[in-house]
Amino acid sequence: MDTGLSGEAATLARLASVRAAQRAAFDAELPVSADVRRDRLKRCISMMQAHGDDFARAMSEDFGHRSHDQSMLTDIAASITPAKQALKNLDKWMRAERRSVQFPLGLLGASARVEYQPKGVIGVISPWNFPVQLTMAPLAGIFAAGNRAMVKSSEFTPVTAALFEEVGAKFFAENELAFFSGGPDVGQAFAKLPFDHLIFTGATGVGRHILHAAADNLTPVTLELGGKSPVIIGKSADMKQAAERIAIGKMMNAGQICLAPDYLLVPQDREAELVGELTKAVSMMYPTLLDNDDYTSVVNARHRDRLRGYLDDARAKGGEVIEVNPANEDFAASNGNKMPLYLVRNPTDDMKVMQEEIFGPVLPIKGVASTDAAVAYVNAHDRPLGLYYFGKDSGEEARVLERTISGGVTVNDVIFHVSMEDLPFGGVGPSGMGSYHGHDGFKTFSHAKSIYRQPKIDVAKLAGLKPPYGKATRRTVAREMNP
Repeated sequence: MDTGLSGEAATLARLASVRAAQRAAFDAELPVSADVRRDRLKRCISMMQAHGDDFARAMSEDFGHRSHDQSMLTDIAASITPAKQALKNLDKWMRAERRSVQFPLGLLGASARVEYQPKGVIGVISPWNFPVQLTMAPLAGIFAAGNRAMVKSSEFTPVTAALFEEVGAKFFAENELAFFSGGPDVGQAFAKLPFDHLIFTGATGVGRHILHAAADNLTPVTLELGGKSPVIIGKSADMKQAAERIAIGKMMNAGQICLAPDYLLVPQDREAELVGELTKAVSMMYPTLLDNDDYTSVVNARHRDRLRGYLDDARAKGGEVIEVNPANEDFAASNGNKMPLYLVRNPTDDMKVMQEEIFGPVLPIKGVASTDAAVAYVNAHDRPLGLYYFGKDSGEEARVLERTISGGVTVNDVIFHVSMEDLPFGGVGPSGMGSYHGHDGFKTFSHAKSIYRQPKIDVAKLAGLKPPYGKATRRTVAREMNP
């Protein structure tokens, strides 16, 4: 229907009507069968299988250059894995859970159970850094739980967003799954919709606004944010192995990963060794950068200039900035936004690289006197989304894990815990709220409904709950008060 509106105004006008249509269709469909849920999950898989290459090309256009192989690995294949996991476990996840009842109610015929019901219409606000995977992975949990969904794609990846709108309509009716594009105005209006649940993936600052926007409707919110994920290098670490694994995690997607190692805490007497091994590792994997298809560009000039500003700030405040540029290429002469890896030694807390989430190929390295000092440094700052420990000392590892709080941990590598579908993924405090993935995602997007069945016997009279109160009442109180 022609509303006479165009552009964002038309999108804003559609939002409420699509949500209402999805909610009406959801209510009419209850209960949502396992077969319906499986069908939607299978269509998610089919969409990625049929259009994976198209999405990889779209992401590369949005980024200026994005590694095709990386996109197929981290966005397309990684979008299929959660749906497959949900299909495999759906029947088990949907089963009601029996719960115990207080003695002696069970002997008298009472019973209790929890049934996981879908919530209704779920809103998804996805980010630009992994615009496909961080759309499709939540949808696996959303559809497994029996919901319908609306997605607001990032304005920083408009080609990918437009492809979602085009392709999504081929696989899903609008009252099942709808995609929306647009700028901040659309995002703000989207977050204000009375969803039954809203999941946002993005920056901590924006997450605060999302939480405020959802508050008027008391919409439950899952926030997958970021922060500064530290790497603690133990004295017993294999430095060559640690450097290679850190380099892989930091250089993938040019460091534009919410879980990318954000700064390194290394024993002071091994700091120079780590710098050398990082330089070797990068040179081995990326002998060239500018024309290397494996190396992704910074998403746009604005973010490139932000990162350059961090480096200028670090130099001005006494930091040593080391450019890891294996082929000595002239990035200044390039008309793109690629950047080499920069290591920042002697970082201080007043530097922007130690205050802001970096989200790019810049890596501060801070020497510490001991592992305990590293733990103290981490604990003096916001709780991170990820924390990484390298070392062979089990006692030291235990101290790090037991005395720090983070969304998740990978030991002797970085980032990998996010790819384990059976582990909950989420942050804590400024790095996030709530979690999803696998069974935990199914529960996040479900309502756990408690159901208690009373036996025929008059339990209220037996327990002394029925006035006039008397001996039975006092017996119940005495039994509960007894240690």
